[in-house]
Order: sequence, then structure tokens, then C-alpha cells
Amino acid sequence: MPVIVGEVIEKDGKYLLVQEARKCRGKWNLPAGHLDIGETLLDAAKREAREESGLETELTGICQIGNRKMEDQVFVTVIFTAKETGGEAVADGDEIMDVKWFSYDEILKLKENDEIRTPDLLVGAINNAKSGAIAPLELINIYAAVPR
Repeated sequence: MPVIVGEVIEKDGKYLLVQEARKCRGKWNLPAGHLDIGETLLDAAKREAREESGLETELTGICQIGNRKMEDQVFVTVIFTAKETGGEAVADGDEIMDVKWFSYDEILKLKENDEIRTPDLLVGAINNAKSGAIAPLELINIYAAVPR
């Protein structure tokens, strides 16, 4: 069951996007990826942002929880709002071709030109962040392991 975590990172009215180098090559996306076994949602989101963009981030809220309706698997996304706290925005060259800050209007142009990997997810998360539809991080609970 894929659980995807990602971040909407805003700075000076622009949003950080990463350009995919592998699957969906050339498409722009939020810094995002799979939750690994043994990770919390919070730790995974920060790791993915660091791996894909080179930036250290601080999570500030939750702007989108979603799922894709599929017949053969479950697909869940949790997208956080975040602010940059360090590092340098740079592509790793392996999974990510480019890292760039875009204005909201530039993102809408990318969507119009079919240059975004998952437009409804990406633009929806940014719209929620822009409008202040952000839930507090305290809604995330980390449960203790249950003995089998």
C-alpha cells in the first residue's frame, strides 16, 4: 500500500517544485515520495524534501490528505506545508533533474501545458496552503507498536 508524503514549501510567494528524472520524466512535482517502514509521516516528509531538493525543512501544517481510487491497490497521500530552514535547492541528478521556485501563475501555466505529474494533487495542495486551509501538526499521532 503506497503512502506518499510531500511538502508545499513556500518562500517569498513562490513554491518549490522538483522535475522528475525517472518515472514521468520531465514532469514537475512537489518534493514527495514513499513512507518507508519504520518512519513517521513527519520524518518521511522531511527526508523526501531533503533527498529531492537539497533543502532542510520545518513542517508547519497539513494542507492535504487524499487518496486515489484504484481497483488493485490503496494509494494515500499526506501533504504538509513547510518552510525552508537550510541547505541549497539543488537536483540530485539521479531521481531529480531540476529544482526551481515557481510563482502560482507559473504553476498554473505548467498545469495548462501538461507539465505537472499529478496536477489535481499539486495544485490542490498549493490552493489549500494559499487559502489557509491548513490543519495543525498535532493531528498526526504516532502510535506505539502493538505486540503480535
